[in-house]
Amino acid sequence: MMFPGFLLLAAAILPGDARRGAEVFTTQRCVMCHAMDGKGGKGGKAAPDLGKEVSRGLTPSLLASLLWNHAPRMWPAMEAAGIPKPSLTDQQAADLFAYFYAYRFFDKPGDAGRGAQVFKDRLCAECHSPRNPGPEGAPAIADWTSLGDSTALATAMWNHAPRMKAAMAKRRVSWPVLSSQEFVDLLLYLRRAPGVKTTAQHYSLGVAADGESLFSSKGCKGCHAGKLQLDGRVRGRTPSDFAAAMWNHASHMEPMPLTGPEMRNLNGYLWSVQYFEPAGNPRRGKSLWTGKGCASCHEDASSGAPKLDGSKINNITIVAALWRHGPAMQARMKEKGLPWPTFYNEQLSDLIAYVQSRR
Repeated sequence: MMFPGFLLLAAAILPGDARRGAEVFTTQRCVMCHAMDGKGGKGGKAAPDLGKEVSRGLTPSLLASLLWNHAPRMWPAMEAAGIPKPSLTDQQAADLFAYFYAYRFFDKPGDAGRGAQVFKDRLCAECHSPRNPGPEGAPAIADWTSLGDSTALATAMWNHAPRMKAAMAKRRVSWPVLSSQEFVDLLLYLRRAPGVKTTAQHYSLGVAADGESLFSSKGCKGCHAGKLQLDGRVRGRTPSDFAAAMWNHASHMEPMPLTGPEMRNLNGYLWSVQYFEPAGNPRRGKSLWTGKGCASCHEDASSGAPKLDGSKINNITIVAALWRHGPAMQARMKEKGLPWPTFYNEQLSDLIAYVQSRR
């Protein structure tokens, strides 16, 4: 349910930039209530530190739903604290989503116990021990410097692949394939392994344009031609999905060495072209369209609410519109005696799918 001015004017997809998203988080004063890794906030009392709990298992739809449902409570609190309400452009919203993506909001929670089992089952423990060097100089886990970030670990594993392939060939051991969940579990186990010092965790995405150039110069484009020929593969992927896929992919080719910034830029490029919008169910969305009261305004010309253009609606543009026009929308709804609609699970994806089907 939206009112005049609540128009979604963005292109269907906007490339997001995590570095710009970090700036938006500050300039739009999100940081005044929500700290990120202990920086900002009001002593942790106003709102939770968003950097403390990583691997939340969110999707863009769930994140948009949380913001949508929580916004009516945030606006009065901000007004009482004298904090101006943010007014996001669609590009700024896209950058914020990229920032949250880099902070692993969309990764599944890990389990160190399962990670220890993965480390054993994939025979990693035969060469890498927590404190002591292994056969042929395999470094101890305590000496690894890449455990603060899944992208850094992916870079180290990628560059280590040729040497590891040779060692495994001598021992007649097959390449250890990892699922995304196994990678998350493994990373958590490694961070907590005996002798490993507490590792500061850093999350960032690289520059999408630079990543696109690398995609060509490193030879990736030679195999993944066209629109990456990855549409069905990168859609719905998280940083840990990316890291696990790079590791699994290294067994089928001779990896060209990559620096940490190069791996980040490639990751940033892949993020910018896939956005992993969840696929909703338009039939369920149609029920929500009526049940949540959207139809009562958007199908009534006299209400002043615009007809929605499905080609311009996704979770990111909805969040941008929410912060630009939400307070006015809430006021109009109160005048009409209408409750604020709330969304749970993947309902917002279903609603978006229905609106898109009405093109």
